[in-house]
Amino acid sequence: MKRHVTSYRQRVVDAELDMLLGELPAILLEGARAVGKTTTAARRATTTFRLDEPGTRAVLEADPGVLSTAPGPVLVDEWQFVPAIWDRVRREVDEGAPPGRYLLTGSASPTPRGSHTGAGRIVSLRMRPLSLVERVDDPPTVSLKALLTGERAPVSGTTSLTLIDYAEEILRSGFPGVRRLTGRALRAQLDGYLERVVDRDVEELGEAVRNPTALRRWLRAYAAATGTTASLETIREAAAAGEGHPPAKTTVLGYRDALQRLFILDPLPAWTPSGRAIARLSHPPKHHLADPALAARLVGATRGSLLRGESPGPPIPRDGPLLGALFESLVTLSVRVYAQAAEAAVGHFRTHGGEHEVDLIVERDDGGIVAVEVKLGQAPNERAVRELRWLAGRVGDTLLDAVVVTTGSHAYRRADGIAVVPAALLGP
Repeated sequence: MKRHVTSYRQRVVDAELDMLLGELPAILLEGARAVGKTTTAARRATTTFRLDEPGTRAVLEADPGVLSTAPGPVLVDEWQFVPAIWDRVRREVDEGAPPGRYLLTGSASPTPRGSHTGAGRIVSLRMRPLSLVERVDDPPTVSLKALLTGERAPVSGTTSLTLIDYAEEILRSGFPGVRRLTGRALRAQLDGYLERVVDRDVEELGEAVRNPTALRRWLRAYAAATGTTASLETIREAAAAGEGHPPAKTTVLGYRDALQRLFILDPLPAWTPSGRAIARLSHPPKHHLADPALAARLVGATRGSLLRGESPGPPIPRDGPLLGALFESLVTLSVRVYAQAAEAAVGHFRTHGGEHEVDLIVERDDGGIVAVEVKLGQAPNERAVRELRWLAGRVGDTLLDAVVVTTGSHAYRRADGIAVVPAALLGP
């Protein structure tokens, strides 16, 4: 499988960013550390202020007005190190700053999400790790945006990627700067990333970490819960796993909130259909980390263990092997990238008792949806097809299309109208 590892590879968010910069004065590009925000933003900037550099930070702390005289577009990288920057940019927007004047990037929010003043003045754009279409050379042949039209056009295409390739993609990571590494160097880099989160980043948000070992154990248990709706209590208990008492509930809530503000946790919310088409829904989010490679590394998964169907890590009830959950997480990451480009939201669906569930629901603003089941294997299994048919019977014309994403080679549409699409062939 060919990979681009040295030169800049076009990101799906590039087109979104260019469109917004053409009309809006200030854009915040946010996401986990190392997803490529600075590289992407710097390609559009004339002046760059990197606030992770102490000297630059000191200048802007002393005089934020320096921003006003700098040639634009102006990039302020890691703006959260000097929160006063936000208010300075907001005021300039209010005073008539021209389109494309400011690009801010942030790997963390210093205050709870959504509390920034100036909402609507500085427009946020999420950047996630590389989606599958940004990693591999097989061109996508099935567009999520096209599926959202409801036309149910024929689908086709062939990919050379196999189950082994997907397992390797999970482990290799979607962080651009990590992908050139292999073996021990790759593992050391991911370990270092996680160590920084535990030892520095959480406390920089103001969340005291009195027991870093407990935080690591909880994060490991959360990783083991990838692709599930396990309760926080189940994850808390799994964090002990025979190694003493679990962390206190209040401590766990602090961990969770801080890790979400760092974009390390990326839970998938539950989808709630409009009207009363379906009763007794379950509303917990589905657990995902920013990158499935982090989850795999936290639980100690290897290529061999994944392909053997093993599930290392703390015991978390799940339906199927860990590889299935991590593959679903990889597809979820990719679909969220493509859906954002199509101005659509993504959630998951599950009835209260778990009798029915669909892995991904992609929803347009007007309520039309594309339902997506994610399955290991060359072809969809009967359960996946049954769930999609069941949902179609409940929501009717609201269902624009139904898709099963597989590890197979060929994209096609079944006689019943359900599209079967290899993960590598699905794109924006």
